[in-house]
Parts: sequence; C-alpha cells; structure tokens
Amino acid sequence: MKAAYYRRQGPAREVFEIGEFPEVRRTFVPVGCMHCGDPPCEHVCPTTATRQRSDGLVTIDYELCIGCGYCAVACPYQARHIVRRPRFAYGAKRTESEEKRFDEHRMSVATKCSFCVDRIDEAGKRGLTPGVDPEVTPACVNACITGTLSFGDRDDPESTVSKLLGSTVHFRMHEELGTEPGMYYVWDAK
Repeated sequence: MKAAYYRRQGPAREVFEIGEFPEVRRTFVPVGCMHCGDPPCEHVCPTTATRQRSDGLVTIDYELCIGCGYCAVACPYQARHIVRRPRFAYGAKRTESEEKRFDEHRMSVATKCSFCVDRIDEAGKRGLTPGVDPEVTPACVNACITGTLSFGDRDDPESTVSKLLGSTVHFRMHEELGTEPGMYYVWDAK
C-alpha cells in the first residue's frame, strides 16, 4: 500500500490520502499549536511575547505582542492567527457566549491554542493533575465527546498519554522540520 500526503491551505488541518487508486481514503486531521520543543515562532518574535515555559508550553504575552505576524509566518503548522476585527456568528450582534468569551486584548495580536495554560497553572496551585482532573485539563479534551483527545505528561509512565504512546502507532506532524512537536497523533494500535 502506498500512502500519500498533502497539505491543504485554509483552516488548520492536514489531509492525508492513503492507498492506491481506486482504493484511496482521505483523512482530515485537525492541527493546532504543537507546543514545539524548538518553536520557530519564539525565535522570530521581536518582543519576546512568545515564550516557551519550563513545562514545554508555548505561550503568548498579549501585552508584549505587537501583532507583527512574524510568528504566523514562521509557524509550519499554520497555528497562529491575527484577528484584526471581531467577527461574530450573526454579524455585529454577539450571542451570549460570544459576549462572555470576547477579549479586546486578543484583537490585532497573535493568538493560538495555549492548552488552557490558566488551567494548567491552577493544577499546580491545587495539587491536581491535568489530564486526570477535569477542572485543570484543557477544555478541548473535556469537551471532546468521542474521547479522541488526551492530555498529560508524556514523561510520567502512569499518565494516559504515556500509556497511549506505548500502545499505539503514532506520529508527530512534520517532525522532519526539527521543531520537536509536542502533539502526537495516534494512527493505529500496535
């Protein structure tokens, strides 16, 4: 079986084509910030707004970000975005949930997934474990109704993530670029 891969421009996703004609399947893979071990976005940030924390998470200080977009250009995963003006589901009128989550400080600056860094920080203060205790686990993991997303410390052999990596065939997207992506994609069981 031959496998092919191509990148589609547009929303943050990758498209994989697997098989040979006429038996070809397409798989759409969501892409977010990879929280790289060697983040290209950090290297090009002129204000040091983008930083890698000691726990490996890559964050943005919105007070320092000037919205230059260098990080968005440097990110090979297209995970950085700059929103210049607010957009809402119904035009100018905000829904109740849009009103609650709108943050003026995130306009005209770089934004990305932070793995809900505020929750991770809260875990340390409360002695809880991200990936185990829902209130300190990234919201996307909690909200995923299929259980497709997992979060945890890959260096902890007892974490869900370590167990998944030990029992599955997985890959890291564009690992060949040397960015050391921190997100793993499970491909199949071993």
